[in-house]
Formats: sequence, C-alpha cells, structure tokens
Amino acid sequence: MRIWPRPAFVSRSAFAGFRFPPDVIVLAVRWYLRFGLSYRDVEELLAERGVEVDHVTVYRWVQRFTPLLAEAARPAVIVLEIAGP
Repeated sequence: MRIWPRPAFVSRSAFAGFRFPPDVIVLAVRWYLRFGLSYRDVEELLAERGVEVDHVTVYRWVQRFTPLLAEAARPAVIVLEIAGP
C-alpha cells in the first residue's frame, strides 16, 4: 500500500478578477503568515521588488486567501492498494 500526500494547490480561478498575478498574492500572504510581518512590512518588501501595493490590499488578500492556502496545505492521504506478488 502506498500513501501519497495531496499536492498544495490553489485553483487559478480563485484569483480571477484581481489586478496582481496569483504568484504575487500568494507570496505576500505567505510572508505575512510565515514570518509574522505587519501588512506595512509586506507592502515594503513588495515595493522593494517593484510591486506597488497598499497595505490594505495585503490585508484583504490575507483575509480572502488564508483559508484557501490552509486547505491546500492540509495533508490528505490517498491510499492505493497494490497487488501482492
């Protein structure tokens, strides 16, 4: 029997209608959650990388995408039965 974890994946459609690419949004939310930064700190880090975004926008991204990222990161178990010799 093999057990594989589910890959971390958030649907691209979850990001439809947002001005910034999904990679930027996920990066900003991950920085906020992983390193305990303030919204203004994340805003400053993005600005250093050429992405002009307001701290309120980062707040909205965190509120919207944290549940999706948490669900994608939660391990799931897929069990496959393998025939014996």
